[in-house]
Parts: sequence; structure tokens; C-alpha cells
Amino acid sequence: MASPFSFNMEDEFYIKRCIELAQKALGKTYPNPLVGSVIVHNGEIIGEGYHHKAGENHAEINAINSVVNKDLIPESTIYVSLEPCAHYGKTPPCALKIKELGFKKVVIGAMDSHDKVNGKGKKIIQDAGIEAVSGVLEKECIKLNKRFFTYHEKKRPYIILKWAESDDGFLDKDFKPYSISNSLVNQFVHQLRADEHAILVGTQTALNDNPGLTVRNAEGTHPVRILIDFNLKVPQDFKIYNNEAKTLILNSIKEKYEGSIRFIKIGKQNFLPDLMDTLYKEQIQSVIIEGGRFTLQQFIDAGLWDETIVIKNENLKLENGTKAPEFNYQPSEIRSVRDNSIYFYYS
Repeated sequence: MASPFSFNMEDEFYIKRCIELAQKALGKTYPNPLVGSVIVHNGEIIGEGYHHKAGENHAEINAINSVVNKDLIPESTIYVSLEPCAHYGKTPPCALKIKELGFKKVVIGAMDSHDKVNGKGKKIIQDAGIEAVSGVLEKECIKLNKRFFTYHEKKRPYIILKWAESDDGFLDKDFKPYSISNSLVNQFVHQLRADEHAILVGTQTALNDNPGLTVRNAEGTHPVRILIDFNLKVPQDFKIYNNEAKTLILNSIKEKYEGSIRFIKIGKQNFLPDLMDTLYKEQIQSVIIEGGRFTLQQFIDAGLWDETIVIKNENLKLENGTKAPEFNYQPSEIRSVRDNSIYFYYS
């Protein structure tokens, strides 16, 4: 972490711009992090870029490529929201490119905890005699990549619990599916699916609702669908088995590939730790748990969540049905969307 005196308001301004750029690729860069970069010469932005998608150029390279007059680079500062990479992956290391072009200064938002980077990028830059400062808007830069950091540091995906309930605390009416949220909230839910890596439901939800779990009312990629179905009770003509998205069926019977469907064997005994282990091995960086009460309550009771989103329809009384999970926390934020309220909780 840099000392607070080695950067200024100007540095924060440009790192903020890096974050804005990085967010444009939300949901599209897995397994890579979201990164934005800005190149500044004499107080003027001469280049900008962000990482669009895994396998393509990193943010720094896109920013460098956008500079019209490359002669200005040795007198310029390059800003980047995450430490430049130091390893050869699908693309060469950005730290070496920065060294080769001889930037005057490098300003980094957050350091990269990934074991292939972790200070190595900054060291390459400093060893080349280039001034390098890190820790500018560090909290905001870590939040931008909360999924990436959780995955690499906790060896599990970033977990979002989500459900919709009536004013009197029911998930359905008389144990049958019931539309609780309005059309605007529905759009928000589909955008959430597009932004996250995967979505998970249990057997009961799949049988009751026959959900497709794809992105329909928003722009973006379908999440990886995960179904917990120990005894394979969900019929294969249900929507979750269609070919619209990659699907993992976690069960206790078979291990098999069938097109875009993959059956993975998992035990019931040590279920949550085994599930986290399986999702980590599958490189799932974030998952929305949209299961029914039973699945959600397991995660709540284990304290295994990073974010919880509860949609409440304050004008709706259902009187009978499946009770919403027991969840006794204070919301960090409440958004009103017509007659619905969305409650956001962070662990």
C-alpha cells in the first residue's frame, strides 16, 4: 500500500475514470478481472482502454493502441485500476510493455492478489527505473473486482443470495409459483444475471417453476446454470436442459458430458464445502443463489454469502405458501422501484 502522500486528487480523478471504463465489460471478462486504463500527458488524456474479454488485449494495451502520437509516451503517466500483469497468458505481460515503452510514471489502483502477479508487475516497472505508485482509490478498485478477489483469496465464488417475497413474507401463493415483482424489477433481475458468472437453483425450484435461467429482458451473456439435483428428479425436457447456456447438474448418480450439459457427482454429507470446491475448480467467479427457501436457508445458516438482494412487494399479501427464508440483517441500501422495494445487504 502506498503512503497517502505519494498521490494526489488528480491521480484519484484518473483512477476513477479507469473504473468507469472497466465497468463497461461487466460480466464479459471471466476468468479475467475488470480493468480500465488511462494515459495522461501534461494533464490531458491522450489514450484510454479497457479489457473487453478474456483472450483479447488487456486494458493497458488498448489504451496504448489508442494514443495517436506515440512520441508522447515517455513523458506520460499510465493509470491502471489493477496492477499490470507480469505473466505470459493468452497475451504477453503488460508490465513488460510499459517498461519497453518507457512511461514516465505508473499509477495503480489495487494490487493483484492472483499468485501469478501479486507485486511482480509493479516490481518489473520499478526495476526499470519507472516511478510506480499503488493504492489509489484502492477500496473502490477492489470493490470493482470483488468477484475476482473473492475467488482467488477465498477459493470460492462471490455469492449473491436473491429472492422475492410478498409483504407478509411468502415466496409463492399456496405453494404454487406467483409473480411477485413488477416488470422494471424483472429487468433488473435479468441484468443481474447478465452481470454475474453463474446462477444456481435447487431441485424443488426447478420442478415448481421450470425456469430457463437465461438473460431475456437485458443485454448480456447467459450465466452458467447450476442445478442441485441429487437424485436427478428434474425431467430432461425441462428448460434448464435446453442448449441455451452451459449447465452444470450437480448430482449423486453420474459424471458425464452431454453437449452443453455437464453432470458432476457431489456428496450430500459435506454439501456446502464440496459445492464451493466444485465451483472453484470449475472457475466460477460469482454465483446468484436463486434457489427456494431450503437452498437459501442453508447458505444463510452457514453465513456463506457476500451480498443478499431481497425484492419486496409491499402491496401484496399472499397469506399462504412457502415462507421466505429467515434473515435477520440490516440492509445497506433500499431502492424503490414503483410498488416494489429492493433491499441490498453486504456481509
